[in-house]
Amino acid sequence: MTIPPGVDTGTQLRVSGEGEGGFRGGPPGDLYVELIVKDHNRFEREGSQLYAEIEISYLQAVLGAEIEFETIDGEEKVRIPPGTQPGAQIRVDGAGVPILRGRGRGDLLLSVVIEIPTKVSKDEERLLRQLAEISGDPVLPAKKGLFGSV
Repeated sequence: MTIPPGVDTGTQLRVSGEGEGGFRGGPPGDLYVELIVKDHNRFEREGSQLYAEIEISYLQAVLGAEIEFETIDGEEKVRIPPGTQPGAQIRVDGAGVPILRGRGRGDLLLSVVIEIPTKVSKDEERLLRQLAEISGDPVLPAKKGLFGSV
């Protein structure tokens, strides 16, 4: 039996001649199979649309980037616009599920998750403090270590 692309849970397929035998030795009837589509560990599905999260660094969010993302069909370049905010959605046209009994495919909608590092190097901290000073953002003072501050 061939399962057509784009089927969803509850879709019924008919298999001709594979049902029970007919009355008084008549030919077998048809077998109806109801499908249950297994959940994916990375994508959620709603109709032909797919939803997933894409993790980017705070620098990629601020400056923009073009990164590779593993879709259901393989690697796809995804453009992250400069100034992308947490929770923003990026649409990848035609990277969703094939449309059953129709043409084309749905889209893939990626929800942006921005990774904030828990530790930075001394050079990174120095540069970030300079950036905070330039932008006028108040930040906590540098930790004073045994041998002075950063």
